[in-house]
Amino acid sequence: MDIYLLLMTLIAIVIVVVGVSWLKWHAFISLTVASVFLAIMSGLSMDKIIGAYEIGVGSVLGHLVGILALGTILGKLMAESGAGMQVADFFVRFFGVKKLPWAMLLSGFIIGIPVFFEVGILILLPLVISIHKTSKQNILLIALPVIAGLSIVHGLVPPHPGAMAAISIYNANLGKVLLYSLIIAIPAGIIAGPLFAKWIHKRVIPEGEPELIRIKKLEHKLPSTGVSFFIILLPVILMVLSTAAPYLGLPDGLTKFFALIGSPLMALLIACFAAFYFLGLRQGMDKNVIKKLTEECLLPVGSIVLIIGAGGGFKQILIDSGVGTSIAQMSENLSLSPIVLAFMIAGLIRIATGSATVALTTAAGIVSPIIEHMSGVNLELLVIATGAGSLMFSHVNDAGFWMVKEYLGLTVKETFQTWTVLETILSFVAFGGTLILSMFV
Repeated sequence: MDIYLLLMTLIAIVIVVVGVSWLKWHAFISLTVASVFLAIMSGLSMDKIIGAYEIGVGSVLGHLVGILALGTILGKLMAESGAGMQVADFFVRFFGVKKLPWAMLLSGFIIGIPVFFEVGILILLPLVISIHKTSKQNILLIALPVIAGLSIVHGLVPPHPGAMAAISIYNANLGKVLLYSLIIAIPAGIIAGPLFAKWIHKRVIPEGEPELIRIKKLEHKLPSTGVSFFIILLPVILMVLSTAAPYLGLPDGLTKFFALIGSPLMALLIACFAAFYFLGLRQGMDKNVIKKLTEECLLPVGSIVLIIGAGGGFKQILIDSGVGTSIAQMSENLSLSPIVLAFMIAGLIRIATGSATVALTTAAGIVSPIIEHMSGVNLELLVIATGAGSLMFSHVNDAGFWMVKEYLGLTVKETFQTWTVLETILSFVAFGGTLILSMFV
C-alpha cells in the first residue's frame, strides 16, 4: 500500500509539472487537478475531497492574504516614490566605484526585503544600467550582485510569500525564521553575488546591450535617504522587536503590545501607513494617486494567492489520504533528514516547474505531514532548507530567466552561464548554511 500511495503522489507531482510546463495551465489549476487526482486514487471518500481541499486552502491563505497584499502595496509605493533608488544611490556613494559589487549586493538585499523579486529588478536595473554607462564596467559586475541580493531575500526571508507560506504550512516561528534566514542569506548572497560576479565577468562578455528601461520622470521630489531606509526597515524592526520582547523582562502588557505590532500583518500595515504619509502625501502625491497605485499593484497578487492556496489544498489532501504518514514511514526507514528531504523535493519541483513559489508550497505540503510524527525537527531551518531548494537551477521554464536575459541584453547561453549558475550557488550555499546552523540551534 505504501508503494502504491507513493506512486500516486509521484503521478500527482507529474500532473503539476506537465500542467504548468507543457499544457500551459496556470499553476493553481495544475495543483487543484493534482490534488483531486491524488484524493480519488488514494481512496479518500468522495464526499470529503472538496472539504479537505478547502480546509487546506483556508488554513494557509487565512494567514497570508493580508500580508501579501500589504507587502505589495509597500513595494509599489517604494518603487513609485523613488525610495528604492535613494537607498541604492546611498550605497553606491558610500562604497564608491571600486567596491561597486558590494554596494549593489547591499542595495538588492535591503530593497529585496519588502518587495517582490520582479519589482526589485524594476527599481534597481535603471540604476545598474546608468552605472554601467558611466563606469564602462562589464554590466555583469554591477548587475549580478543586485540580482543575488534580491533573489536570496525573495527565497528565504519573511515577509516574502514563499517563506510565509512555508512558515504557515510547517507552523514555524516567524521571528526565528527571520533571524536564521538573515544569518544564512548574507554569506550566500556574498558568494553568489560579488565573488561570483568578479570571477565570471572576466569570462563572459555580453554581446548585446542592456535594454534601456524607461526611467519615469517623477513628478514630485524624492524622499530623503533616511526616510527611505526607515520605511524599508520598519516592518523588519517591528518583527524583531516582537521576537525579542519576551526576553527583555518587560511588563506583561507591553510584551503583548509588541507581539501585536510585530506580527507580520500589523508590522506591514503600520509600514504601509508610514509609507502613505512619508513616501506619498509628504512628497506631493494626492490621495487619489495613492489609491490608484494601491489598486494597480493588487491585481497581480491574485495569481500568487491562488498558487499558495492550492499548495495548501494539496498539503491537506496528502494528510487526509494518509500519503503523508506513508512517506514519513518510508523516509524514516531510509533515515533521510527532513531538512535534506525538503531541499531535494523543492529543488526537483523548481527544476521541473520553473516557479520558486510552486516549488516551496508543494514541497512544504509534501514534507509537513512527514514531520508530524517526528521529534526534534527544527521547523525554522526546515522553512529555510525548502526555500533554498526552491532557488535551484533556474532555466528556460522560469520567468525570472527571461527577465534577466532581456533586461541585461544577454544571449540564452550567457544567461545560463550567469543567472542559472548564480541561482544554483545561492541554493547550495544557503542549504550548506542551514546544515551548519542545525548543529548549533
